[in-house]
Amino acid sequence: MSKSVIALLLALASPFVLADTAADEEKVRAAIKTLVADAKIDTIADSTLPGFYEVVMGSQVVYVSADGKFLLTGSVWDIANKRDLTDARKSQMRKTALDAIGDDKRIAYPAKDSKHTVTVFTDIDCGYCRRLHQQMADYNKLGISVEYLFFPRSGLTGESFEKAVAVWCSADRAAALTKSKAGEKVEAKTCPNTISEEFELGMKIGVTGTPMVITEDGTQIGGYLAPDAMLARLEGLKNPTAAAANASAK
Repeated sequence: MSKSVIALLLALASPFVLADTAADEEKVRAAIKTLVADAKIDTIADSTLPGFYEVVMGSQVVYVSADGKFLLTGSVWDIANKRDLTDARKSQMRKTALDAIGDDKRIAYPAKDSKHTVTVFTDIDCGYCRRLHQQMADYNKLGISVEYLFFPRSGLTGESFEKAVAVWCSADRAAALTKSKAGEKVEAKTCPNTISEEFELGMKIGVTGTPMVITEDGTQIGGYLAPDAMLARLEGLKNPTAAAANASAK
């Protein structure tokens, strides 16, 4: 068969492939809307799960069959590689969102010899948030840098929000945050701030409580972890083979 004939066949076939894909996506979109009429669909993309599309809605990842008849929630695992594909996708989403937040919108406590950096969504008054902050020197000593974003548990009104604004408007934010987390009063001030933006970002990526600790690659490692436990978790993510070997040796 000549190259020109092959090229013609490919040209004729391509529109039908695209049409089928577009038709499938419409079925998927319609299926979601049938279940939740006002659902905000961010993306519809091919999935590693045969016959299903991956649908992202805010912090949620679900899978809908190409014919729009079935919807799956939960984690999809790559058995051969022992990898949670859904969690990996969510981590990617969190990383993309957090990478867009510059240093000027964070309150940082850097380690002198930093090996790991975590982003922590925090509330000034929550007990475990305060406990984590009380041990900041220990995290830093282990090479863990901590960068805070605000997620006031009262939302964008109330005492927690007002305390966050007062800290942000202080001349030395890091010192003011330490003081506020210790229960000391920080002078009430108002100024242009990023608290609302950080709170809305937290909502978008699925923050439901504080502290929420996220690694540089977007992995959520949970809430409060003691310094040694956090280091072990971070090192385990960096070198999962060694972590598995250490766990089996215990």
